[in-house]
Amino acid sequence: MAVEKVNSSSSLAEVIDRILDKGIVVDAWVRVSLVGIELLAIEARVVVASVETYLKYAEAVGLTATAAAPAV
Repeated sequence: MAVEKVNSSSSLAEVIDRILDKGIVVDAWVRVSLVGIELLAIEARVVVASVETYLKYAEAVGLTATAAAPAV
């Protein structure tokens, strides 16, 4: 069985479609300190996905329970 590599370019629309279908998570944490004193702390989590993809995975980890709860 031979493996064949195809060199084809992807259009921007295909790349965006794949990103929205699969999703991307960027998780960053930065801390700047000087002589043991913390000057700056940044924590960021960026999620890029379609609403359908996000809800599918958010439900699996229990993130949709609070959003779906009725307001009292």
